[in-house]
Amino acid sequence: MPLLGELKRTHTCGELTDANIGETVTLNGWVQSYRNLGGLLFIDIRDRYGITQVVLNPSTVPEEIFERAVRARNEFVVAAIGKVRKRPDGTENKSLSTGTIEIAVDSFHILADSKTPPFEIEDSTNASEVLRLEYRYLDLRRKPLQEKIKIRHQAALVVREYLSSKGFYEIETPLLIRSTPEGARDYVVPSRVSKGKFYALPQSPQLLKQILMISGFDRYFQLARCLRDEDLRADRQPEHTQIDLEMSFVTRDDVFAVIEGLMAELFERILNQKIITPFPRFEYDEVINRWGIDKPDLRFGVEISDFTGLVRDSAFNIFKETVANGGVVKGLCLKGGGSHSRKQLDDLTEFARNLGAGGLAYILRLETEFKSPIAKFVGDATIQAICEKAGAAPGDAVFIISAPPLKAEAILGQLRLHLGRSQNLIKTDEWRFLWVTRFPLFEYNEQEQRLDAMHNIVSSPVEEDLHLFEKAKETNLPLSSPEHPLRKIHAEQYDLVLNGSELASGSIRINRREIQQRVLNILGISDERAEKMFGFLLRALEYGAPPHGGIAAGLDRIVALMTGSESIRDVIAFPKTASAASLMDGAPSEIDPEQLRELGLRIADE
Repeated sequence: MPLLGELKRTHTCGELTDANIGETVTLNGWVQSYRNLGGLLFIDIRDRYGITQVVLNPSTVPEEIFERAVRARNEFVVAAIGKVRKRPDGTENKSLSTGTIEIAVDSFHILADSKTPPFEIEDSTNASEVLRLEYRYLDLRRKPLQEKIKIRHQAALVVREYLSSKGFYEIETPLLIRSTPEGARDYVVPSRVSKGKFYALPQSPQLLKQILMISGFDRYFQLARCLRDEDLRADRQPEHTQIDLEMSFVTRDDVFAVIEGLMAELFERILNQKIITPFPRFEYDEVINRWGIDKPDLRFGVEISDFTGLVRDSAFNIFKETVANGGVVKGLCLKGGGSHSRKQLDDLTEFARNLGAGGLAYILRLETEFKSPIAKFVGDATIQAICEKAGAAPGDAVFIISAPPLKAEAILGQLRLHLGRSQNLIKTDEWRFLWVTRFPLFEYNEQEQRLDAMHNIVSSPVEEDLHLFEKAKETNLPLSSPEHPLRKIHAEQYDLVLNGSELASGSIRINRREIQQRVLNILGISDERAEKMFGFLLRALEYGAPPHGGIAAGLDRIVALMTGSESIRDVIAFPKTASAASLMDGAPSEIDPEQLRELGLRIADE
């Protein structure tokens, strides 16, 4: 076989057109398909740019070359040299960019053989995800995945160009840091030099980017690798990439303006979609009350209505007792749902029960009457009032949940999404961004009977709620009470949501040590432990920390939405499974006993 230099491609498999007719070219690539039609041998050669058809005629090609080409099979790596010519009339392939030409081959070489692949390298495949992850290098040859990786690359370029144009510096932060309790479990790395001590892999660069603000770098960004040892879902991976940024001397509006501009730039340059800014803003309490979830999908209607006041004195004991115990009665109106069958109603009831509901009450508003199992308990007047408040016209249905606050909204939020999907209410050609703001600073942990940070331990409380820290010292209310002053404190926290997915989360940060120390104490972290875990940040806050804030957007999630992917695994070159395993290379794996000895480690028996 000639040296590779003599067979090096002159063109890719996606660029030849009629303009190249008559040229002698060399193509390198993989065999996509082959057809031996007796007199002629047709081979489609593929690379990431496209597919080109080459033709070998045994009457014009030396026998040795023809026999070599006949041996080629799918996924063989080959080199073909020949002259570009126009395809005969009627044989053009309009689905290919190269479909009007073909290569009349003079020389053909096999650069590498291939075993028969475990699945066909086609745009569409029935192969299981497990098999495709095991042979990821083959799966990545498929055009749909290659397109998604291309879009990810383009998105990263747009991010870098846009933020650089706005005065941001790209600064790398370390991957080996000290372990800090920020929510998820850390991946830890043992130190060989300092036996018995460990690094942690960063869940995010949060504390380090705050240190950069204190250092005077007022505009930082990074495409940051983040690693979290947490339970996985379709939109989670143990390692993912954030568009991480932080800014000094800013308000929430400044952060919003940068991110809105970035999203508009991304969608226009990559998808040619015009995004309208500024994005609508809703406070946390409002989105929970209207949509039951803090990342609402605004591509369809159906909002929660509150019937608590209407049924407070109802003869229906379930409603009456729920309200008397501080609960709520709320529901959704489904346009056209009045024609639901008994089976459909039973299925929805079972769906609600699986979410923790005791049941699902319903009202079907027909043309001349109401059909509801609760009508005889609450009365026609109340049924009429519920329908009016929900906006239910004849032909519509109202679904009702009675439960404690937040639980009722959460169930209805999931029921709303289920109805949106099952009833085809979602406008799939829309991009609906929104901001959610003013989250509670703390949330009550019923299992541990303590307060946790709802989002981030460094999120600043809003200025007007600072007095509640002092008020909390005087109250006799238990932490479990929603009226406890600490549970009334709001945070300068904000999330960016797109089509029901959380794209980004951020906040204005605490820039005074005394406030940060107080928040840590409320979370059950003593001064001594705070110094041990966060001492470097607390000390830095004593040396002139500017007001600062930032945000982190999930690059994987953005690209997944842009490409219509069901899982972020599709836009990550080498993803993990739901159990955080890499099927291709077998990670995680055991390590050599000698490595354990060097690290001073021993595997404990179960």
